[in-house]
Amino acid sequence: MSPDRLVYMANQIGKFFHSQGHDKAVPGIAEHIRKFWDPRMRTAILAHLDAGGAGLDPDVRDAIAALKQA
Repeated sequence: MSPDRLVYMANQIGKFFHSQGHDKAVPGIAEHIRKFWDPRMRTAILAHLDAGGAGLDPDVRDAIAALKQA
């Protein structure tokens, strides 16, 4: 799956959680990606973050960074 598609999908998840505010959205996004994304997709989005994370919304960027630390 292309990085652009993964960014789009991650940002869509972020839009769902956006109304909850940053403090709840970030763990919600991270948990969704951890539970429902294939390991290859998670690896690819982490690599995209390492490469600069172009196109990722701020809450999504923070959530992916939290996944990386976990």
